Amino acid sequence: MTIASMLTLLFSAIMINNVIFARFLGICPYLGVSNSIETATGMAMAVTFVMTLCAIVTWPIQMYILNPLHLEYLQTIVFILVIASLVQFVELFMRKYARGLFDALGIYLPLITTNCAVLGIAILCIKQNYNLVQSIVFSFASALGFGMALIIFAGIRERFEVTDIPGPMRGAAIGLITAGILAMAFTGFSGMVK
Repeated sequence: MTIASMLTLLFSAIMINNVIFARFLGICPYLGVSNSIETATGMAMAVTFVMTLCAIVTWPIQMYILNPLHLEYLQTIVFILVIASLVQFVELFMRKYARGLFDALGIYLPLITTNCAVLGIAILCIKQNYNLVQSIVFSFASALGFGMALIIFAGIRERFEVTDIPGPMRGAAIGLITAGILAMAFTGFSGMVK
């Protein structure tokens, strides 16, 4: 795989095929955790770490265990178990060896277990027939795209706190309208990579 194709995959996963705006995965944390830039950044870092690690673990399981044994139908269940186990392992490891990182990200790790974006990207890497390196790059880039969308949305929502918004538009209404406008902005990148 050439550097140009890696960069294309990276750009495509971040901007064009954004996990939130193009694939509609991870909508729950996108709307629920984006109240402040600080919490959005913490969630984005935790998702990036776990999603990339998930690609490193799930791809070999699929290729060397599930496919040879013709157990492809167990993919979703196995991947859910792997993600839950991985999140627990990361949480225990960080609590013991990286206390500062655990204090910063620890609250977001349990939320990642239920984030459908992590499972969706792991399955998508297999469906797209990516090799291990492509899966890692795609997962990392998808997580960056998720984080970018989350942080941008959180910044906009923080601005809403000091803006005079008409009563009926406050809260979820203005949040959903803003999410829709952000999604339209990201669709402007479609067609750039063929």
